[in-house]
Amino acid sequence: MQEEILNLKLIANQLRQHVVKMVGEANSGHPGGSLSAADILAVLFFKEMRIDPANPKWQDRDRFVLSKGHASPVLYAALAERGFFPKDWLSQFRKINSPLQGHPDMKKVPGVEMSTGSLGQGFSTAVGMALGLKLDRSPARVYVLLGDGEIQEGIVWEAAMAAAHYKLNNLTAILDYNGLQIDGPVQEVMNPEPVADKWRSFGFKVITIDGHNIPEIINAIDAARLHLEGPTIIIAKTVKGKGVSFMENRVEWHGSAPKPEQVAEALSELQAGREKLWEE
Repeated sequence: MQEEILNLKLIANQLRQHVVKMVGEANSGHPGGSLSAADILAVLFFKEMRIDPANPKWQDRDRFVLSKGHASPVLYAALAERGFFPKDWLSQFRKINSPLQGHPDMKKVPGVEMSTGSLGQGFSTAVGMALGLKLDRSPARVYVLLGDGEIQEGIVWEAAMAAAHYKLNNLTAILDYNGLQIDGPVQEVMNPEPVADKWRSFGFKVITIDGHNIPEIINAIDAARLHLEGPTIIIAKTVKGKGVSFMENRVEWHGSAPKPEQVAEALSELQAGREKLWEE
């Protein structure tokens, strides 16, 4: 188990390095919320989800929807590392004619289940997917990652009501609760609190965790799978820009690209963190 956790930490570190490189090379993108979600995607794509990169449309696969579509760099990084497409695609992020657009495109990128970007619609689609799979008596599960600014959208709560109504126990939502959105702290822009109580009142099982603690992420996903009465949301407390000290908890890194010297500094810091993991 310890070896598996170390491996997942190393993968998350690698995903963060990809994010920094991609956004830096493109001089465009959203690093903050991509870095905050790296540990979550590492666990989902490299431990929890039943997926087959050689057969992306396998009927019984688990589905992942990135509802906060602007965090596409971390999704592309996970898909490339998992083998859905060559890693050299990552250098074409946001370039003309590249399949790796600023927001995920399900028609161009293997492993992308839904084109997302308009906030709230990814979650609504995930609810529809989960309902369809349940009607088909499929063993597949649906995982969907939301942003904390995103849950200010009314469409999220309409979909949440439907998910509970249809008792979608094959749906696990994960909230990347890093506290910052493009215009500032979420509690100042449009305070979503009490977040846990809201989701609970809508009929969700609520699990609150440290979104950078690999064992907590694993245990929460396992608990969601065992909850048979309805849908689950995991509220993952995270740090915007996690892993890069000058980006952490800084709202300006929501959608700003690092300059070449900042890319070098960030990669050096992440590599040092990687070496420290091996020493622990």
